[in-house]
Amino acid sequence: MTADDGHAGTDGGGTMDGLAVRACERCSDLVESRSRIVNGVGPADAELVFLGEAPGANEDERGEPFVGRSGSILDDALRDAGLARTDVRITNCVRCRPPENRDPTREELGNCRGYLGRELESVDPELVVTLGKVPSEHLLDRSVAVTTEAGNVVDVRLGERTHRALVSVHPAATLYDGSQRETFFETIARAADLAGVGSGSDGGQASLGDY
Repeated sequence: MTADDGHAGTDGGGTMDGLAVRACERCSDLVESRSRIVNGVGPADAELVFLGEAPGANEDERGEPFVGRSGSILDDALRDAGLARTDVRITNCVRCRPPENRDPTREELGNCRGYLGRELESVDPELVVTLGKVPSEHLLDRSVAVTTEAGNVVDVRLGERTHRALVSVHPAATLYDGSQRETFFETIARAADLAGVGSGSDGGQASLGDY
């Protein structure tokens, strides 16, 4: 994985403006398949960050993460936890749509890791929620059995910072396996509580100290 900090380079590297990547040509397949770079959305000082793997067709079209069916499920879970979409930050490991919505490659994840590190360092959230297998394994740097590890809280190192991360199934999993819906909603409610936001939360700092 690259240790790039998100600044422009001489190898076709990208440039960042604040938290947004404005130009990048590091991944030839993604440059060809994307219609735009899809940056994270939400407060620049959010206590809770949700991390997906990469934009899909809807996200590529609209320029915002999680706006399709999975996004609707995430919105419902946030609402149940007493949160609005505008209360949290939502971003992806890779900011350009892979061809045919395939999983991003290890190289593509590495090329974008510096952008993610810079974003998380700047936002400095109380908690990062990894939505699904790809972001969970990318952030934790190990194999992750998401369905059995959902709800687990771990410390992860990214750049010069250690972040608190909560493993979650992907919201799309609830579309194919109804039994995952309860797991997903409970995980999002726990995330809100741990981060000290939403309904039923009595303070993120104290909650995080319990785990």
